[in-house]
Amino acid sequence: MRSLIPLFLFMLITSCKPEEKETNKESPKEQEKEILVKADGKKPMILLADRPANLETPLRYFLLDITPNDVFFVRWHSSNMPSQVDSNTFRLKVGGHVNRQLSLSVQDLRKKFKQYKVTALAQCAGNSRSFCDPRVPGGQWKNGAMGNAEWTGVKLKDILSMAGVRTGAFDVAFNGMDEPPLDSTPDFVKSLRATHCIDGEVIVAYEMNGKPLPLLNGYPLKLIVPGWYATYWIGMLHEIKVYPDTFHGYWMQKAYLVPKDISNGNEKPDTLAKNVVPIGKMDVRSIFVAPEPKDTLMLGTSTEVQGLAMDGGDGIANVEISLDNCKTWQPAKLDRELGKYSWRRWRYTFTPNKKGNCKLWVKATNTKGETQPPHQWNRSGYMRNEVESITYVVQ
Repeated sequence: MRSLIPLFLFMLITSCKPEEKETNKESPKEQEKEILVKADGKKPMILLADRPANLETPLRYFLLDITPNDVFFVRWHSSNMPSQVDSNTFRLKVGGHVNRQLSLSVQDLRKKFKQYKVTALAQCAGNSRSFCDPRVPGGQWKNGAMGNAEWTGVKLKDILSMAGVRTGAFDVAFNGMDEPPLDSTPDFVKSLRATHCIDGEVIVAYEMNGKPLPLLNGYPLKLIVPGWYATYWIGMLHEIKVYPDTFHGYWMQKAYLVPKDISNGNEKPDTLAKNVVPIGKMDVRSIFVAPEPKDTLMLGTSTEVQGLAMDGGDGIANVEISLDNCKTWQPAKLDRELGKYSWRRWRYTFTPNKKGNCKLWVKATNTKGETQPPHQWNRSGYMRNEVESITYVVQ
């Protein structure tokens, strides 16, 4: 039986001096303190929780197109997991509604399958939850519960082809090596439709930015579901099971649900949606990256503001900036595409013409014409993508 220990016991967390940072939304949360910690294999990151580990990427690292492994955000649901994994004895099990049960080592994946790479954004479904108004329960992430990386591995469809998926397959479930601390707590298992699993987009990755996956990001294998929220990106993946019908796991039936047939997952506190479905594809959104709210702008000095835009893979068509409370919009300049599942950087240059507070708004639109709403809210704080604003002080 595998020996499990709470993750926080081996993370070697060292608290750094708390520092105050403003958020990009005008509210009392602007004065909340961010506690930075240094976890095993990571640079100082923003602490959300230590059991299980939840660490947010500081905004300054989003000035890089590819998020380094040592500052890539960390999100786990279960606190019991291996302190180390021996890749020589590790096996990925594939079973269920298949013709052939598989037990694959990491070396099997490297040698027996064609290698595949994809640059893709991983974004927590609850990213930016702390900005919800009214506030909702859950991890109070700011904008750092995401990261952009190049993932290397094998296509899930090739693994399933080796197993020989039987006719009538409907769902495919994925389980990691992390386990709940109590028997009464449901194991974190997610599922995708079989048709999605064989479309050639989903991969089982063994490398992140050209290196083995960090333990805190899912070593030795991680499911990569490009364009979908990271709740499906199962880390420490060790079991794949094919079902001939709907998978009825707790984390698909009771959790990570959003309003059905309502764009942006929107609902109102006094009229909650009655029909809900599992969250899926990422909505279009954009954020400010630099300058940060704590930075001061100088009167009459040209300033480049930059940020990131993203969606579920349809592609960003344009990003616009407003200086007058969304009454008029001006185009921002887009950097080159890094791949349809990657974020895309935007830039906007302006010259502050008066002292005091200067507020900007940003919205992105994708190639399907989908854009950001002026307000977005739901009971779980998922899919937040309302028009983003930021306030600078001009001297």
